[in-house]
Amino acid sequence: MIRNVRLSDAKAITDIHNYYILNSVANLEENCTPISVIEERIKTTIINFPWLVYEHNNEVIGYAYAGDWKPRSGYKHTAETSVYLKHNIELRGIGTVLYTELIKQLKDLFFKELIGGISLPHPQSVGLHEKMGFEKVAHFKKVGYKFNQWVDVGYWQLSL
Repeated sequence: MIRNVRLSDAKAITDIHNYYILNSVANLEENCTPISVIEERIKTTIINFPWLVYEHNNEVIGYAYAGDWKPRSGYKHTAETSVYLKHNIELRGIGTVLYTELIKQLKDLFFKELIGGISLPHPQSVGLHEKMGFEKVAHFKKVGYKFNQWVDVGYWQLSL
């Protein structure tokens, strides 16, 4: 079931988020994020953007949200999107369901452009974005560094 995020979801979201920090370059943060930071992100994000969770058997197993692409006012119709799934939940269609609803809500809020940033290589995330209609518009080489390796980052864009 998809629903709007609640502050009580912060622990589950933190666990999902920190898994990717500790185990992959999908998230280029290097230190685990405390639950208090996730709680603050939820509080500030939901003022202007949707944040959705996918709940199964009373457990949050995925989430998707949007935020500012850039802080300048001229970018107010563009949002950056993110989707995360609990480890080993990939390829069950949950990312697609979350992203479909997130995109619908952003369209209803009159956003015109959506941007998804992806640390590369990440074939599952690239596949999801392209399935949803995003097109690759940029590829920055070696702009991230994690686990003693340089990481490329690509950007995908969807026009609503």
